[in-house]
Amino acid sequence: MSLIDDLRAALGPANVLEGEAAREKVHTLYLPIGSPLAVVRPGSTEELSQALRLCHAAGQPVTPIGGLTNLVGSAHAQGAVVVTLERMNAIETLDTVNATLTAQAGCKLQRVQEAAEAQGLFFPIDIGARGSASMGGVVSTNAGGNRVLRWGMARDNILGLEAVLADGTVISSLNTLIKNNAGYDLKQLFIGSEGTLGIVTRVVLRLRTGPTSQQTAFVATDRFDSLPELLGMVHRELGGALCAFELMWGDTYALATTPPAPGRPPLPHGYPYYALIESMGSDHAADTARFEALLEGALEGGLIVDAVLAKSAAEPGAMWMVREEGTAETAKRGQLFLFDVSLKVGDMEAYVAEVRAALLDAYGPSTAVWVFGHLGDGNLHINLNIFDQPTDIRHAVEEIVYAPLARLKGSISAEHGVGLFKRDFLGVSRSAEEIALMARLKTALDPTGILNPGKVLPVLSLRSAEVGRTSSAGG
Repeated sequence: MSLIDDLRAALGPANVLEGEAAREKVHTLYLPIGSPLAVVRPGSTEELSQALRLCHAAGQPVTPIGGLTNLVGSAHAQGAVVVTLERMNAIETLDTVNATLTAQAGCKLQRVQEAAEAQGLFFPIDIGARGSASMGGVVSTNAGGNRVLRWGMARDNILGLEAVLADGTVISSLNTLIKNNAGYDLKQLFIGSEGTLGIVTRVVLRLRTGPTSQQTAFVATDRFDSLPELLGMVHRELGGALCAFELMWGDTYALATTPPAPGRPPLPHGYPYYALIESMGSDHAADTARFEALLEGALEGGLIVDAVLAKSAAEPGAMWMVREEGTAETAKRGQLFLFDVSLKVGDMEAYVAEVRAALLDAYGPSTAVWVFGHLGDGNLHINLNIFDQPTDIRHAVEEIVYAPLARLKGSISAEHGVGLFKRDFLGVSRSAEEIALMARLKTALDPTGILNPGKVLPVLSLRSAEVGRTSSAGG
C-alpha cells in the first residue's frame, strides 16, 4: 500500500484530499502555498498521531496549517502532506471559577473570545484575522496583536497544551494552574515554533475578568518626538487600564480612509502621524472622565494637535477598522512586500526614514512605503508596493529593511514569526549560539526533519538526520 492508502485507512477516505481538492483547501489570500501531495483532516489527537507516525516512517514532509493568515511563508507546502485541524474545533471546557478555557487547535480565535465574553470573562489576544485564525496557529506563531501592551503575547496567556511530535508521540501537558514550577515548562517548546517541533492539538487558555468600560480615541501629532512623551504620559495617567497605543504614518492613514477603502477618517487628513489609544476598565463614568482629562492635558501641552474620543458603541469598531485596513488596501495595489519588525520607540523615526530613502534610491518613485504598528510595544508593520520592477527582488528588498536592525539591536520579526521568508535573516536578531541551540532542539524532537521543513531553520542535512535516527535507534 502507498502512504496515501495508509492515511486513508487511518483517517477515512473523505479526510485525505488530493489534486484540485487539496489545492482548494490550502488557497490563501496573500501568499502562494504550493501544491501539496495531500491534505489530511484528522478528527482527534489519536488520528493525528497515526498520520504522523505513517509520515515519519515514510520520511514524508508534513506542513500544518491553521487559518492561512500567516504572512511569512510558514504554511508553504509544496510536495508536503498538509495537516489541517479544522475538524478539531471544539471548546472542550470553560471553567468560570478558575478562569480557564480548553479549546481544540482548530477552534477560531473569535469563537474563543465570544465564549469567554458570554460568561463575563475575557480572552485578551486580539488580531485582525480573529475570524479566521485558528488557536493552533495563534499558539504556533505566538501571536501578539492589539493588546500586547497590557496582557502580553500568546505565550503569556497559555497555561498548558497538548502536541504531537513528528513520530506520533503525544505530549499532553494540559496544565490548568497559574503556578506550576514542577520541571521544565514544555509548552514553551511549541509556542512560537511554527509547527517545526510538534503540532499543537489542544490548548488551555488563561481568561481574565471582562472589562465593563472602554475608551477609544484617535489623536494626531505634527512631530514624532512627541509620541514617546505622550506614551509615557498615557501610562502615568491611565495606569494599568491602557491596553493599546497604535500608530499610523499620515500617508497610511489617508490610504486607509479614502474610498474605495471602507474606513472613514475620524480626524482630517494632513497630519504626519496618527495614534489610536484605548483603555479598558470597570467604572465607565470615572474612566471616561480620566481619559478626557488626559486628552485635554495632551492638547494643552502640545503633545497632540487634534483628537476625537469615541462616544457611541459603534465608534471604537470604526476606529479600529481604520487601523486594520492598511494591509488590505496595500494588497490591492500590485506587488506587495510585508514586514513586521521590532525596535526601540526612540529609533523608529530615523529607521523608517533610512529604509524609505534606501528603497527610493534603489527603486525610484515606483516605491510606496506604508508604515503603521503597535507603538506601545515597539512593533512596526512596513508594507511596500514596488511597481514596474522584476518579481525576483524580494531578497534585495529584505536586505534594505533588515540591515539597519542589526545595528539597532532590533528584531526581524515582532509577531509574524520567521517562516520561510525570514529564515536567511535570522542571524540579524539571533546569535550563532542561539541558532545552533535551536537546531539541536529541532534534531532532538524531529530527527528526520519532516515537520514543516525549511521553516525557521534550514532543512536538516542528511548527515544530521542520519545521526538523529541512529541515536534514536540506539537509545
